[in-house]
Amino acid sequence: MASSRGTRRLAALSAAAATLVTLGACGAGDRESHAERDGAERAGGGRAIADPVVATYDGGVYVLDGTTLEVEADVAIEGFTRVNPAGDDRHVLVSTSGGFRVLDAVGGQLTDVEFPGAEPGHVVRHAGRTVLFTDGTGEVRSFDPHELGGGTPDTTSYTTAEPHHGVAVELDNGELLVTLGTEEERTGIRVLDAERNEIARNEECPGVHGEATARGGAVVVGCEDGVLVYRDGVIEKIDSPTEYGRIGNQAGTEASPIVLGDYKQDEDAELERPTRVSLIDTEDASLRLVELGTSYTFRSLARGPEGEALVLGTDGAIHVLDQDEGTVVRTIPVLDEWEEPLEWQEPRPAIFVRGGTAFVSDPGQRALHAVDLASGETTASVELERAPNELSGVVAQGH
Repeated sequence: MASSRGTRRLAALSAAAATLVTLGACGAGDRESHAERDGAERAGGGRAIADPVVATYDGGVYVLDGTTLEVEADVAIEGFTRVNPAGDDRHVLVSTSGGFRVLDAVGGQLTDVEFPGAEPGHVVRHAGRTVLFTDGTGEVRSFDPHELGGGTPDTTSYTTAEPHHGVAVELDNGELLVTLGTEEERTGIRVLDAERNEIARNEECPGVHGEATARGGAVVVGCEDGVLVYRDGVIEKIDSPTEYGRIGNQAGTEASPIVLGDYKQDEDAELERPTRVSLIDTEDASLRLVELGTSYTFRSLARGPEGEALVLGTDGAIHVLDQDEGTVVRTIPVLDEWEEPLEWQEPRPAIFVRGGTAFVSDPGQRALHAVDLASGETTASVELERAPNELSGVVAQGH
């Protein structure tokens, strides 16, 4: 990864410390105003961390102020970790070797709340519920994230017939969509009613992986040859335009019926570096491919405040797509060019969007940037002691 561009940006931002903060201290008054607005108190009686952003590194997680990007807490955690929004305005879920742990991001510390289990996997937030899928046990746990502030929330559980790398989504009517599979093979999905009786099933989805929800309550899950869409009680298969066309990672939004997905078509590649993404229309059951002109990774997909499809490319830019026309309408330069590592656990740039701000990590420079999506300007940057890997933050969802 080239370093000149990132070094110049960090130097310029340090010089403009009156408005942006990198390694230096930020204005205490600004942080206090955020804390007063939130009405939240930091653990131990200190200031609350405003609009926290969380970045993992080898050995722990950083908790940063969402405006200044100042590191407010450094929480040591052994082993490889992953992070996801818990679904309220205070907590983040940290996946560790022993299960899902709850991080009080505003307070800058781990809580005593934990959902134990081997191989914690997908976290899904939808319709005011947060659903955890534990791959090693097949256990699905669902709860109201707004109860996390009071300790362990009331939780409903369901266990799949066999453990597998899966995912589950709870719908607003209480239905549960859950993947079908074993440790050797994943084949499709089943839908259970509120009493957990099966009401729909489809096993025409080899290698089922990932999920996203769209406007109107549609749920999309990826296959190695297309996607399955569940909507209004019916499961529909949308085929890929190529014989092998894996869509394993998706990004959806309540603002649009169209889901953004990745797209890989070389079944034999050790590591395919795709340059096309997929747009899945859940209303007319269509799928189109969009050429970006650059590759990207599974941490590159996001949605903007108006439902825009966003892709962080290995060219260092955020590519903004017109999802209706299927074209790239704008690029926002952020990083230098980079290359995806062979191992999926190895750090690579990631994008996390909250409101009108895109947070973009740069492991090669040990940096993190905040980008205003409307103007395309980088509004804050920070250089970290350790290379960031996964990126997340607090994102509240409605009850």
